Amino acid sequence: MQDFFAGLPPWAPSLLVLALGVIVGLVAHQVVYALAARIARRTPHSLDDLLVAHSKRPARLLFPLLCIILAWSASPPAVEIAAAGERVLGALFIVGIAWLLVQMLAVLRDAVALRYPVDIADNLAARRIRTQANILRRIAATVVIAIAGALILMKIPGAENVGASLLASAGIAGLVIGVAARPVLSNLLAGLQIALTQPIRLDDVVIVEGEWGRIEEITNTYIVVRIWDLRRLVVPLSYFIEKPFQNWTRQTADLLGTVYLNVDYTVPVGELRGELHRILQSSKLWDRKVWNLQVVESTEHTVQLRALMSAPDASTAWDLRCEVRERLIGFIQDRFPDSLPRARTDIRGTLAAAERAHPLSGSAPLGNRGAASTRFGSEKLQQ
Repeated sequence: MQDFFAGLPPWAPSLLVLALGVIVGLVAHQVVYALAARIARRTPHSLDDLLVAHSKRPARLLFPLLCIILAWSASPPAVEIAAAGERVLGALFIVGIAWLLVQMLAVLRDAVALRYPVDIADNLAARRIRTQANILRRIAATVVIAIAGALILMKIPGAENVGASLLASAGIAGLVIGVAARPVLSNLLAGLQIALTQPIRLDDVVIVEGEWGRIEEITNTYIVVRIWDLRRLVVPLSYFIEKPFQNWTRQTADLLGTVYLNVDYTVPVGELRGELHRILQSSKLWDRKVWNLQVVESTEHTVQLRALMSAPDASTAWDLRCEVRERLIGFIQDRFPDSLPRARTDIRGTLAAAERAHPLSGSAPLGNRGAASTRFGSEKLQQ
């Protein structure tokens, strides 16, 4: 064996030790996680499955690194690769630990999602907790990555001072204050405010920039709003701190829907109110809480009616409004067609003014011609 190594460069044995450490670490990783997966399947708790699933990939990096570090401590490497190897191994170990911590944060997020499902009728509390968990996980992951980056910089020759200043308390405070005005960190701070105060939550119904949609995703820097026609509106986090917007599910999901109708003065409001009640009673979309019909406006041509109804959520309220509007219009068309809005013209006054301007000799009296013209005009209007 000594004769075999005698003909090789002095750093060859160290590389062989590295290769053996990688192989041993990968084999140990496969064995450990095969046993862990079998144990997790036998336990009723889903947290075991989450831990195994999320930690498997970073452990695939950490297991070989630990074996290599143990081998190097038992058999110091050659001088030619000792310094560089230690820096590389140290940086990879920091990456592995940071990766594992980020995955553990993901375990907490998924555990919260399992504990608080949102596919239930009253999911307000679940959406609040899941929103906090998601935002805080992203912020914590960003902090972990920043610290890991600073530690890696300390391993690089010439960049030690940069890494040390990032880790120093004064350096971190100066960094936060100095770059807080930048969009990325301002959105990060806005995300922390949203997590604590929660003006919005996941699956909230909002109106942003005149668009109706639901909060689909909250990231470190932006929020994705799923518009009703399946478009996605991407809005920076700071928007929801600095500008006004509508949140239809801030405290509760139920809403009041309205339908406005412009009709003639001859419409029987009482019968229309009774028809509205019958429509709501027969509809599966109404939650049986609130309903009303009132005259809310009147002009020289029409009166405006407002039908009020309640629904359990925004989507149902929209469908209920469309149903009520369609059935009320159909009811007016069938029962009271004369109560639909129409334009009127005073034909008698128009003909009288024309007769005075251009009198016709030998014609019928003005009053009779006006009456006949008025009847003809009314028939034409009805046609």
